[in-house]
Amino acid sequence: MNNNVQAYSLLTDFDIDLFKAGKHFRLYEKLGAHLIEVDGVKGVYFAVWAPSARSVSVVGDFNYWIQGDHQLNVRWDSSGIWEGFIPGIDKGTTYKYKIQSNNEGLITEKSDPFALYCEHPPHTASVVWDLDYKWKDKKWMDTRKDHNGLDKPYSVYEVHLGSWKRNAEGNFLTYLEFAEDLVNYVKETGFTHIEFMPIMEFPYDPSWGYQLVGYFAPTSRFGKPQDFMVLVDKLHQAGIGVILDWVPSHFPEDAHGLGFFDGSNLFEHPDRRKGYHPDWKSLVFNYGRNEVRSFLISNAIFWLQNYHVDGLRVDAVASMLYLDYSREDGEWEPNIYGGRENLDTISFLKDFNEAVYSNFEGVQTIAEESTSFPMVSRPTFVGGLGFGMKWMMGWMHDTLEYFKKDTVYRKYHQNELTFSMTYTFSENFMLPLSHDEVVYGKKSIAGRMPGDEWQKFANLRLLYGYMFTHPGTKLLFMGSEFGQSSEWNFDGSLDWHLLQYNYHEGIKKTITDLNALYKTQPALHEKQFSPETFEWINYSDHQNAVMSYIRKGHSPEDNLIVICNFTQVTRENYRIGLYKKGELIAVFNSDAEIYGGSGVENTTKLKVEASPYDGREYSIELTLPPLSVTVYKFK
Repeated sequence: MNNNVQAYSLLTDFDIDLFKAGKHFRLYEKLGAHLIEVDGVKGVYFAVWAPSARSVSVVGDFNYWIQGDHQLNVRWDSSGIWEGFIPGIDKGTTYKYKIQSNNEGLITEKSDPFALYCEHPPHTASVVWDLDYKWKDKKWMDTRKDHNGLDKPYSVYEVHLGSWKRNAEGNFLTYLEFAEDLVNYVKETGFTHIEFMPIMEFPYDPSWGYQLVGYFAPTSRFGKPQDFMVLVDKLHQAGIGVILDWVPSHFPEDAHGLGFFDGSNLFEHPDRRKGYHPDWKSLVFNYGRNEVRSFLISNAIFWLQNYHVDGLRVDAVASMLYLDYSREDGEWEPNIYGGRENLDTISFLKDFNEAVYSNFEGVQTIAEESTSFPMVSRPTFVGGLGFGMKWMMGWMHDTLEYFKKDTVYRKYHQNELTFSMTYTFSENFMLPLSHDEVVYGKKSIAGRMPGDEWQKFANLRLLYGYMFTHPGTKLLFMGSEFGQSSEWNFDGSLDWHLLQYNYHEGIKKTITDLNALYKTQPALHEKQFSPETFEWINYSDHQNAVMSYIRKGHSPEDNLIVICNFTQVTRENYRIGLYKKGELIAVFNSDAEIYGGSGVENTTKLKVEASPYDGREYSIELTLPPLSVTVYKFK
């Protein structure tokens, strides 16, 4: 036994049993570095999983990074956990684990997988820290189920903190500065939720955060862990939910990270056909190893528990589900039934979702899953994966393909828009216009729109109006809400100066009003995942490139009539069929002058006539503004 390390344990036999069974979902309470007091002496208890180690030393600024001075003790129970109490160490101490492996005496020097705080990259040490913080969001936490339900408006603003806004010197803002500027902006524009691209510690800025090393530590680029708590707290106090991007799909090979942790394939699958991701040149977790499942699910629970997060958007689910994802023949091995599905992943994702939903009320998990894998957002007890929602990648692709076409050709492609309604209700879909759509030469969302300047912005307003009246929840990447002209650059700031121009300010007003419409009109959210919410009026008028439909809530009084005109031709005396007599009032017109539109509107009373049309007993003639979405309601 090392004299500088006292034998001590936070782990019980039950903890070890749960860990080995893949069912310990609060592992962060036991592993990592914990500030405690033993026999009246303050210090830090360290515990790390390294079953292939011959010895594990804690090295840091407190012992001049010398291996062997503070050597941990291996547990007797074959768990592979090394632990011990080091007196005199305080909060703020930097440290790593120096691991001598049984594998030919190989020595690795690793950051703590459970570190609560990390040095600012490119430095790679872990920092002893605590999670002490006095939350002020009780009102939100007590009622968040009323904000996060599947029958509630769910409009997400996707943010990359490093490039949302920079200071005058071009440097990052801090979490505390975001807690003022960003919170006020999201509240002003009316989004119900914000989604942060990964804020867990990562070494390489061009990865946008998707190559994680510190799974339990908010990145120190913007401040301390408690500073991030302030940001979440302020968002909650403003009535805004918080979603984090979570990346259980892969991790980088950086020397201080999880890869080859104790000289063996500990976290990653030992078979490179399952343990290496060719697209991202990163390592893939071994989902069949129980201890790894405990690590990952504990990580999900950690953010929900300790940072009051309201949802997790799980990245790259498709890459996890398929053994042949981005692999050629001969580069993958079928499962025991001869199929391409990764059975370990399926089991893991079900366990993850069950753990989240059974431990927290009023939260959501969202899958970024780009294939037709069935029942992603269906409960596990009926055979689904158990997610609350799934990104509707098909809608995103087809819609952007349609909108980039010159209006003269759109009549030949209306099926690209109407096709989504054939499968919209097969999952609980979220409509995403995400960061992936505004990089790598794809142009910004505004930059894809055809025509002259007026038409580009009219098309953009039309796109957003169509998106917000289509069934499903919404996600919009930062900058798209004011018509960012250029592609997203992770290494700079959004082009905020554009808001001095009327067209860009008009897009921001459009999004603000669409968010308000989504929140205040029950027909747009109450049944957003049910076929009962949607009824076509006419989807076949491709000659005029016009679509019309009804959105429904619980009460027929809340019904909305939506008409989309996908060309720049003003359609006068355009008739649509309706289901009853009455008078219509306009509740939204994307062509309004306040948005930068031409201001075409119906100037007379909109009386529904007893004149059959579109297979209905009643109908009305309307003026359809150019490149517009108009929304009406019975008076």
